[in-house]
Amino acid sequence: FWLKSVAQKGWSIVGFQKIFNRFPLPAMETAAKRQQQAQQTCVPVTILTGFLGAGKTTLLNHILSSPDHGMRFAIIENEFGEVGVDEKVIKETSEEQLIEVLNGCICCTVRGDLSKALKRLRAKTSGFDGVIIETTGLADPAPVAQTFFVDEELRRYYKLDGIITVVDAKHVLEHLHEEKPEGVENECVEQVAFADRILLNKCDLVDEETIEKVYKAIRGINSNADIIRTQHSQVEPSKLINIEAFSLDKALEMDPEFLNTESEHQHDLTVSSASIRFEGELNHQQLRMWLSELQQNTAKDLFRYKGVLAVKGMPEKFVFQGVHMLFNGSFDTRFRWSRAEVRECRLVFIGRNLDKKALEKGVMDCKVGVLRFKVGDAVEANCEEWIQGTVIKLWDEGNPYRIRLHNGEECFGPVDTDEFVRKSAAGSGTAWRSTQHGPWWEQPGASSGKPWRARR
Repeated sequence: FWLKSVAQKGWSIVGFQKIFNRFPLPAMETAAKRQQQAQQTCVPVTILTGFLGAGKTTLLNHILSSPDHGMRFAIIENEFGEVGVDEKVIKETSEEQLIEVLNGCICCTVRGDLSKALKRLRAKTSGFDGVIIETTGLADPAPVAQTFFVDEELRRYYKLDGIITVVDAKHVLEHLHEEKPEGVENECVEQVAFADRILLNKCDLVDEETIEKVYKAIRGINSNADIIRTQHSQVEPSKLINIEAFSLDKALEMDPEFLNTESEHQHDLTVSSASIRFEGELNHQQLRMWLSELQQNTAKDLFRYKGVLAVKGMPEKFVFQGVHMLFNGSFDTRFRWSRAEVRECRLVFIGRNLDKKALEKGVMDCKVGVLRFKVGDAVEANCEEWIQGTVIKLWDEGNPYRIRLHNGEECFGPVDTDEFVRKSAAGSGTAWRSTQHGPWWEQPGASSGKPWRARR
């Protein structure tokens, strides 16, 4: 330290000699050694950020499940909504990790809770190799990073290793170029600007021309961060963890007010969340159809939607997520309901000008109720025409009805409405018409020409 200071300040040899005599070499070595040891004992912290739906939780799960690094992490999971969805998934895939959950905006409303959580973790992190903080997609990472420099206690025990920003190649340009009201910050821009590493994710969903435009936009905001192209957030953890990439000098150069704890930032007040949680089960086929309608009508303003569902007749949990028009959901054998668990459903929607009452009604309309038919009842099924059959099983593979048709084939009744299954009319009912929805109920093994056909 002294040698470096003398060289930088251009002091004379005489001045240096006086300092040297005042601080003998052994003392200087001891002080430097203590400083180095203190730095080595600090727990490294990685901030994982990125706009809504970019792939942060997918990346976090990938890091935690990777056998390559042999490390254990303490996790601070931040969710914008009142109901946690991501933390439930992370807990089930990472039993050995230590997890803290903060609900709210980590860069403002629950910022003090972050300091408290880190201090609680301090006594428990001796067996862990690092801390990973996953922020909500609407968080500005700068105030989160600032926490590690303005709190003296945290400075002694933690060091900020790097800020990793996940970018959605398909939707990022829309969010980067979004015009905000005066005084309202663009969180997507801030997340890119403060990144030490940028994961350009979902590259498989766009062409090379779009990727080049995204690269140009990112470089216009942050010319220094390494950009790594990924699909499904798959990347070697060594490129993200223990990289010693964060620089306070660089942060201050970009934002001279970085360490000003009195500075304020304002979010877009038209963006909010709607959280729904209840004990019980859903018909996931019906929910998918409702989500399809929701996408068609409000996709532009529907930034993010996700959930963990208990589906009638299924031992696995149905985990889904969506971004604007993109939807992905499935049953996963990693997430099974235990006997001790209460079967419940958790859903979160984040977007602009949300109609929260309409969202809640749409979800609750999909809640499982008493079925109209029982095993043995004669019905007609909508299978590209009305075909007569008999109900042979209830709640089979998540479908209300399994029906054996008179031609010997079997099909599912995915929703308990007259649109899909009706009382046998013996040829006197209304004429057949196609449903307005795609074949959500298609099953593995079904013939391509008959998406309604049940697996035998």
